[in-house]
Amino acid sequence: MMKNKLEKGLVQVYTGKGKGKTTASLGLALRAVGHGFKVEMIQYMKGSAYSGELFSTERLPNLNIKQFGRGCPYAALIRQGIQKCTGCGECFLKGNDDESREEFKEFVKVAYDYTKEVLADSKTDIVILDEINNALRYDLLTIKDVLDLISLKDEKTELIMTGRGFDKKILETADLVTEMQAVKHPYQEQGITSRRGIEY
Repeated sequence: MMKNKLEKGLVQVYTGKGKGKTTASLGLALRAVGHGFKVEMIQYMKGSAYSGELFSTERLPNLNIKQFGRGCPYAALIRQGIQKCTGCGECFLKGNDDESREEFKEFVKVAYDYTKEVLADSKTDIVILDEINNALRYDLLTIKDVLDLISLKDEKTELIMTGRGFDKKILETADLVTEMQAVKHPYQEQGITSRRGIEY
């Protein structure tokens, strides 16, 4: 009987200005769960609570998604399909607002501590750190913090990180780097906003 353990775990980075970084990591998660692997997605600075992937975890017991961010005030309505995500930005850190910054600093601290626990435990086959680069961009984590997480990874654990504009040191440490390029987007071309079941 085949053991559900990776032969070798690598470090992957999905970056770039194009759409699809989280989507690509979810595709990989779906494939891995199909083979019986255990997947943990840790979403940094996200708290929307209405993204379709969160509901998928109810049907896929080996996929666990944890969000560490501010909740959306319209989440229940969006989840039911009564309202669309308007892009109001309530669930994101805005500029240099000190109160928001302190709130998100705490979210990132809890997410980081949780990530260390998951990586140190080594029972999870694939660990996805979704949008971890946002925490770097807002100086809520350091490059050393991220490199320390990479060093915690078991040799049979796959570590995937997503976000725009990763530092060169992190890219050099990764085994695989994919850059999503923005060529054409329906919002810019046609004014089409995020759609339930496609973008969230």
